[in-house]
Amino acid sequence: MLKDDILKLKKEKNAVILGHCYQNIEIDEVADFVGDSLYLSQMAAKTNADVIIFAGVYFMAQTAKIISPKKRVFLPNMNSGCLMSDMINLEQLREFKSQNKNIPVVCYVNSTAEVKSECDICCTSSNAVKIVNSLNTSEVLFCPDTYLGKWVESQLDNVKVKTYPGFCPTHLRIKPEDIVAAKEKYDNAKVLTHPECHKEVCKLSDFVGSTSQIMQYAKENNDKKYIIATEKGVVDRLKRDCPDKEFFLIKDNIVCPNMKQNTLEDIYNVLKNETNEIFVDENISKKALNCINRMLEVCK
Repeated sequence: MLKDDILKLKKEKNAVILGHCYQNIEIDEVADFVGDSLYLSQMAAKTNADVIIFAGVYFMAQTAKIISPKKRVFLPNMNSGCLMSDMINLEQLREFKSQNKNIPVVCYVNSTAEVKSECDICCTSSNAVKIVNSLNTSEVLFCPDTYLGKWVESQLDNVKVKTYPGFCPTHLRIKPEDIVAAKEKYDNAKVLTHPECHKEVCKLSDFVGSTSQIMQYAKENNDKKYIIATEKGVVDRLKRDCPDKEFFLIKDNIVCPNMKQNTLEDIYNVLKNETNEIFVDENISKKALNCINRMLEVCK
């Protein structure tokens, strides 16, 4: 059985498998840790494994390699990229900074190692407010997600967040009218939304948070019905973990095609053949590590 073969290889090679909660749910059966970007970044930093298999997208595997440069890091499927991270490169970041000089730059984890290497501090959707607040400044630059940046601004008093015009195509499929329609269809259901969504969607929601925060809210809250305004993988896991509650995906097409690229077969193949290894230029890695470590220090 494929699952058993993966578990056997994982033990033989002293490997750890990290799985993002937007992945195909069957990957949870072989993963050592499943969660959002912050949690998986922390687990990558702590692991004693020699090999990290990152079932996620490319920037996540890059981040794991930056944090653990002496470990071998593999991405199950090299087609698993991130459209948001592709929206900004080093040249575009430098132009953004040149137009807004002497302002600290907060970099969403959904970005390449090169972009991280020229930002002051990294963040994830679960800690973005805390990270921006920790800078004790009246103005910050935020890249690449303009919607997360503006949501952070809405949560803080007296902090101006200037955002780069990047976005998540999956989350932007969710429109305010979708929330209104879902509330009418599913009476008394709480709306739980990711901050990468449009600000008007967030305003109509009962709770806004990262994937892990959404899952925690749904598990701990006493309400029985929830409309989930984020990627389908969250709904799949909530239905599995909370069979006594009802969960409704806001729209059928809220699926990240890149996140779904990785399969159990891909994980088996990279474990067996040691293909798709992730490498990061040493100088870029050191600079990017400073950006990531500042985040981990704030959130430890």
